[in-house]
Amino acid sequence: MTDLFKEILSVDSTSGMERGFAELMESVLRRESGLGGASGRMPLIRRHEVGNGTQNLLCTWGCRENEMPKVCLCTHLDTVPPYIPPTFREISAGAVLPDGKTAETDDILITGRGSCDAKGQIVSMMTACLELAESGFEGSFGLLLLAGEETGSYGAKAWTRDCPGGDWIIVGEPTDNRMVSASKGTKSFRITMRGKACHSGYPHLGHSAVLDFNDFVNALKDRELPIDPVLGETTWNIGCLSADNPQNILCPELSFRLYFRTTAASDDIVSALPQEWAETLPGIEVEAFGGDTPMKYDVLPGYETTPVSFGSDTPRLTGFRHRAMCGPGSIFVAHTDREYVLMSELRKAVEQYKRMISSITAL
Repeated sequence: MTDLFKEILSVDSTSGMERGFAELMESVLRRESGLGGASGRMPLIRRHEVGNGTQNLLCTWGCRENEMPKVCLCTHLDTVPPYIPPTFREISAGAVLPDGKTAETDDILITGRGSCDAKGQIVSMMTACLELAESGFEGSFGLLLLAGEETGSYGAKAWTRDCPGGDWIIVGEPTDNRMVSASKGTKSFRITMRGKACHSGYPHLGHSAVLDFNDFVNALKDRELPIDPVLGETTWNIGCLSADNPQNILCPELSFRLYFRTTAASDDIVSALPQEWAETLPGIEVEAFGGDTPMKYDVLPGYETTPVSFGSDTPRLTGFRHRAMCGPGSIFVAHTDREYVLMSELRKAVEQYKRMISSITAL
């Protein structure tokens, strides 16, 4: 698995570049399936055009053409920029890891973009499928690789639009190999505030939109939203902040994106905020971009569980009757220059995925 992971991590598949990675993964799957010899089952591989130049890839075992398996392992092809080349290093028990934790045993430390989000999921899911196929396992299972998760789940949306669903899908994200019990929802808004420009030496002749922005943020900080018993507090973040006025002119216009991570207790309240703002804040303009609602997941007995605050493709894959999430690596180092995964975590994931497939196909 080490050489295979090096090969996968050595390809830049940051968002927008994942088509080439999908083509590589198709060739890798064909090559690695052939190494199983006569005892192994050869998969069916299907390409699916997303419509924006990217491509999804489905590899199935034990299925006829255009048939979906009993259980699909699934994760995403793209990674967030910038591309960071991989490193593999043997470490001893007690070694300090990139996030300050210490290794519990002798291990292999793998760093680089995608090591835990989500090429660690790809290599462990693919290895689980290949090992099951080589062992002669007779159930139907598959590996679904989706484009564009990091930029809006475009691959997942296109799959749901064009392709059949199925019984079970297990989505791979960095969850420390725990099954996710619930995840927060998302709500996104673009907000524009307008003032009146004037010479900054005579501020009484105008009004700065920055002052309205300050009041808005302070009111949002002071607002109390209900705390969910499972998902906890609702959080929010501001990005894409823009105010282009020169320093000696009061700001006539300011815009920003406001992004909430909602809970079951707060999702309806947050969805109603634009109407509240329109009624109480003169001059504000709000464009709502929608998002996902908080979601509960299917979990299997015998596995550790956890709620999460991050988004994934899972809410968009509505064609599957049972949706689960589990994968190696930590979300706390994903999307950072400290991203890493341990080989022991990957091997644990392989065994877990094999057990999950076996138990689900036996239902």
